[in-house]
Amino acid sequence: MLATASNIKITEEDQLRADLYDYLAALLAGPPSKALLKKTITLKGDDSDLGAGFKALSRVASAQNEKSASSEFNALFIGIGRGELLPYASFYLTGFLNEKPLAALRKDMVGLRISRAPNVFEPEDNIASLFEMMAGMITGRFNEPAGLDQQKEFFNRHIGPWAEHFFSDLEGAKNSVLYAPVGAIGRVFIGIEQEAFRMVAK
Repeated sequence: MLATASNIKITEEDQLRADLYDYLAALLAGPPSKALLKKTITLKGDDSDLGAGFKALSRVASAQNEKSASSEFNALFIGIGRGELLPYASFYLTGFLNEKPLAALRKDMVGLRISRAPNVFEPEDNIASLFEMMAGMITGRFNEPAGLDQQKEFFNRHIGPWAEHFFSDLEGAKNSVLYAPVGAIGRVFIGIEQEAFRMVAK
């Protein structure tokens, strides 16, 4: 068992889930720092689909630097006017930004006592923010650790309906090099989470 900052213990499996949510959130929140790239190079994998993604990401990251990673991130998510991809639930679910999925998320955030950081200006339904929220719910970063039923409800409402599609798009995006294996890892991870939540009693 591992303790969170709030001294409430969670299982090692849940800590690993939270760590992966946080890691993917860091990669998707902004251009990777030198430290994050260095950490990425040290990733190890196995023969599973997720492990293959980690090995591919480590290999690709070893040929990157901060400048090339930043350039790729900007082409994918920033661009001139807009990037190649728009990583927002509202866009994937309605075709427009700042729509009903964002309003529903904000309502649920109030109930969960989650508030946007003052230095974050992206809409909260950004994939990175949603992954940070999932990690925080698992570990108790915002309040008490959320039970599996509550995690499942949040995931099914705000992540499950669109994130796998987004990660598939990221995996195949024209500008994806470093982010192609990030897309593969995210796609596989979402599938694992969906299957695990299906087993949670209603």
